Amino acid sequence: MGLDKILSISGKPGLYKVITQTRTGFIAESLIDKRKANVNIHSNVSILSEIAVYTLTEELPLRDVLNKIKEKENSQPTSISHKDSKDTLEEYFFEVLPDYDEDRVYASDIKKIVQWYNLLQKHDLLGALQEDESASSEEEE
Repeated sequence: MGLDKILSISGKPGLYKVITQTRTGFIAESLIDKRKANVNIHSNVSILSEIAVYTLTEELPLRDVLNKIKEKENSQPTSISHKDSKDTLEEYFFEVLPDYDEDRVYASDIKKIVQWYNLLQKHDLLGALQEDESASSEEEE
């Protein structure tokens, strides 16, 4: 499963994976508690494969940022919690992505990214990062 099947739903905690489409939206399953949710087509949904992080030179796809965290943590959970202080989160993110744009990437964004990485790691979905990379390189050829 690639990152295009994993999403964040505004107002709901954690990440969801798409189970099936319906006429009015889709059904998604929470990675936190495995509960299924009927998501209306008008809900504010962000697909992880379409999210990018601002750097000083470009917008870096979330997949690349998560890969950098994966490399730093050796595919293990992060050494910090998403509940740590703003300074701790920013310091950690600076180690992962030294050229991130501090004016446009907020502590709340870093908190989400750390939480999302840990959820993906816990559910053995970090392989989705490689799947997306191979799919995008095949498209370029």
